[in-house]
Amino acid sequence: MAEAAVRCLRDGRLDGEHAPALAMEGSLQCCPLAAGAMLHVAAALASQVVSGKAQARGVVIVAFDHSPEVYLDFIRRRGLDSKALDRCVRILDCYSDPLGWKQKIQNQPHQERNRKQLSTKKENVAVFRNVKDVKMLMNSITELGGGFQGEGKLYFSVAVDSISSMLRHASVPSISGLLSNLRSHDQVSSIFWLVHSDLHEPKVPRAFECLSTMVVCVEPALVDPACGESSGTMSFLEQNYTKAKFIFRLKRRNGRVKHFFEEIHVEGNDVKFISAPSINTEVSQSLLPKVHFNLELSEKERSDRANVVLPFEHQGKGEPIRIYDGRRSLPELQQDPNLSTLSLVDEIKSTKSGTSKGEIHYIRDSDDEQLDSDEDPDDDLDI
Repeated sequence: MAEAAVRCLRDGRLDGEHAPALAMEGSLQCCPLAAGAMLHVAAALASQVVSGKAQARGVVIVAFDHSPEVYLDFIRRRGLDSKALDRCVRILDCYSDPLGWKQKIQNQPHQERNRKQLSTKKENVAVFRNVKDVKMLMNSITELGGGFQGEGKLYFSVAVDSISSMLRHASVPSISGLLSNLRSHDQVSSIFWLVHSDLHEPKVPRAFECLSTMVVCVEPALVDPACGESSGTMSFLEQNYTKAKFIFRLKRRNGRVKHFFEEIHVEGNDVKFISAPSINTEVSQSLLPKVHFNLELSEKERSDRANVVLPFEHQGKGEPIRIYDGRRSLPELQQDPNLSTLSLVDEIKSTKSGTSKGEIHYIRDSDDEQLDSDEDPDDDLDI
């Protein structure tokens, strides 16, 4: 669920552990919904930071797919004023001029008069113009995160939108190293990112899943194009742009994995999550191993198993219970069955009354065997 993901990001890291990481995966069929889920998580986490409930003192948003105004407007609609945004939100603008081309055009002499100012005047927005340099990107993120104010040790959260845009300019190992360094940074409380899984080979999203503690998959509501028109007036493609499946997978510290399912709806500029408990069983059923035999027992198999007589189980059937006391051999018991028939009650009474006596008889193996002594039995060995 979206609230569970926000809570994990809000609680932050523990001493001696890396920061919790959330990997959000979307597809082109529901691209606006995946972006809406990213905006929702960023705005919800910013609200927790402003209210003082989060471990972090601020949120650093690395914007590749959207301009900073999109994030600022979306967070404002959640009830945060400008002062709270300036205090708790920093945006690293990799959208306006990712390669620095606009700045080069701006600095040409013949366009000095008519040039348009590209640099923003907002204090909480910094323009980054060299996205190919991953090390410089890391330094810029930590520099923005270190600018938050507060008491005690200062933590900050990082949001990256999106990994797919970063992969246009950098390799998978370099970006994986960036995310890993951010998770291990002593001031990073939590980190989350968005990747469009169908734009890359399957091994690419899996590589980033290995770095995460939580995974969110935004899947289309209708995936079969052969279904044609739905029961309503919208086609399956239009429905996928307004409604999708929100599947949340959480990896616990003890190794257990939990799955949650919701439906995400986009109505205008609002993003809503609706619980769908009927699909929870469907998600859990997919986790069962696919084997060629049945793991469950039928009613007849359970009754047959209950009627099986174990080899050493007393059968009773009204006959006296014969207990072998271990002092006589089986042939003697067969010859004298009265001696072997001993009621359990009589044996307990005789033991309590103290009338029973026990004796230990030792028979030497041969006459050459010496009596017990303190001598070492290995003295005759030449060691």
